[in-house]
Amino acid sequence: MASITPTSPNTIRSTHRPTLKPLVVPERLLLGPGPSNADPQVIAAMDQQPIGHFDPDYLVMMDEVQELLRYAWQTDNALTYAIAGTGSAAMEATLANAIEPGDRVLVAVKGYFGHRLVAMAERYGGAVQTIHKPWGEAFTLAELTAALDTYQPAVLAIVHAETSTGVRQPLEGLGAACRAHGCLLIVDTVTSLGGLPIFLDDWQVDLAYSCSQKGLSCAPGISPFTMSPRAVEKLERRSHPVANWYLDATLLRQYWGPPRVYHHTAPVNLTYALREALRLLAEEGLAARWQRHQKNAEYLWAGLADLGLTCHVSEALRLPTLTTVRVPDGVDAKAVIRKLLADYNLEIGGGLGDLAGKVWRIGLMGYNSQPQNVDTLIKALGEVLRAVA
Repeated sequence: MASITPTSPNTIRSTHRPTLKPLVVPERLLLGPGPSNADPQVIAAMDQQPIGHFDPDYLVMMDEVQELLRYAWQTDNALTYAIAGTGSAAMEATLANAIEPGDRVLVAVKGYFGHRLVAMAERYGGAVQTIHKPWGEAFTLAELTAALDTYQPAVLAIVHAETSTGVRQPLEGLGAACRAHGCLLIVDTVTSLGGLPIFLDDWQVDLAYSCSQKGLSCAPGISPFTMSPRAVEKLERRSHPVANWYLDATLLRQYWGPPRVYHHTAPVNLTYALREALRLLAEEGLAARWQRHQKNAEYLWAGLADLGLTCHVSEALRLPTLTTVRVPDGVDAKAVIRKLLADYNLEIGGGLGDLAGKVWRIGLMGYNSQPQNVDTLIKALGEVLRAVA
């Protein structure tokens, strides 16, 4: 073996070798818009040695994840799996697989993540039109049906639980309206899956996506994705290949099902975690899970009212997973967030876009939706507000 000399092009040139202490992660109570704290059983599942992504036991685990996702979403869609990426990757996957260049795409925008759908749809060549509601309101079925009449889109995309505003968008009847117009319906369930009622098949939703780190109380980085038979039919009729190779469902379905063709190295440990998170959801039961989130959210809303704070969204449209709270006049929203983190190890979020500086975003998702967390937050927030007043 040749020796390395000072004049060799392979010589280590930097004399500074970083020396760091072993990693120490601070303990935080994450009550912001995400991530939420992961269930300890999920962390334990993830803290295992990886196995091969074609190991027979891993392939069984993939099938279990698919079965559990179908239960969580209340769908029989065969093409249901987990994207190796965050919720934004799953969002992009729906658009990449549903849109061909020139397709008319209608996006119903009522918050920050509606705008993200617009940006992604345009990148895939969609002829995008938008309709808008103020940040804190939802669309009516009549408004959405009228927009379908006007724009005659091939695809309608809408956010079920808008993370920037805390609004729950009613979806009953929308899928039927889309089918009457020959239109696919894409629904963002990032902040709703595992926290509030979702019935994809009954609502006739064609594509949906979510994330792992909110209502499922898993680590971020692996994200649910599903396509209905109608969406798959459109996928198979494409005259152009899906523009995003990594997210192409025609390729991924061959890995997530027969014939198990190699596509990418799967995030094995995150699959362990997601499988366990979904198992815990099924063990609790959807009805019980949804009821727990609603009960603890109402407890939070009462506590906020006791502090003299006002929620941004009307109770009828308010999410049980994420609450937007109006910042009182004269209060520095960011100063409160910083003090909660520094003095109480407690994280809440600030406003985005139109609501920047105007609201705080408080999440009670999955494992974190517990009354003792509400008590901790209300006590800390009251003390901080008195200190900064």
